[in-house]
Amino acid sequence: MGVKILLIEDDRKIAEFVAKALGEHGFVVDVSRDGSEGLALALEGPYEAILLDIMIPGPDGLSILRRLREAGNNVPVLLLTARSSPHERVEGLNLGADDYLSKPFYLDELIARVHALLRRSSERGTSVLHAGDLTVNLMTREVSRSGQLIELSAREFALLTCLMHSPGRVFTRTQLCERVWNYHHDPGTNLVDVYIQRVRRKIGDDPAHPLVETLRGVGYRFRKEGLA
Repeated sequence: MGVKILLIEDDRKIAEFVAKALGEHGFVVDVSRDGSEGLALALEGPYEAILLDIMIPGPDGLSILRRLREAGNNVPVLLLTARSSPHERVEGLNLGADDYLSKPFYLDELIARVHALLRRSSERGTSVLHAGDLTVNLMTREVSRSGQLIELSAREFALLTCLMHSPGRVFTRTQLCERVWNYHHDPGTNLVDVYIQRVRRKIGDDPAHPLVETLRGVGYRFRKEGLA
């Protein structure tokens, strides 16, 4: 849980269903319905995996994949295609796609393929975030500080990793509600603040030099120089 995924899919209904399913399995999902925007997000990253519709408007999926690989970006890519042409699938795999899935597909199969992508990626190099003596393993969901394991709930883990994935970036409360709770509106409560305090307490954050910083009236960010 808490693994960051980019979904580039122009069909609104499919995008909503897939994003919801991924969110229910604890993934943090960014959605783009335009090729140019999707490519910019993919290059900006970082993402643990990208789900890429071949027929996306703008630069199409294969063009986006080509640009990513030419830029040296080796993020795992799962191609989504409505076509049954073997030539297109072969072209995608030759360009560096890690897997493909034909539409229509079962959401359970999609989730299983995403997990398989992440396992293979982990075998090539474990996805671990470090900030001083704080360590977060994205695959095993183990969090530790100075070697001591820290137990976080699913939402707490998703909140912490969301911030750690983009050190220095300021997230508003509304943005955190969207990414961690899949709320597309401000719930009008102090939900985010409560969870921030829980995470700070559990990781033993130093109030004098916190890893999770508050920007009053704006939101929160993970201290950039704290991430290794």
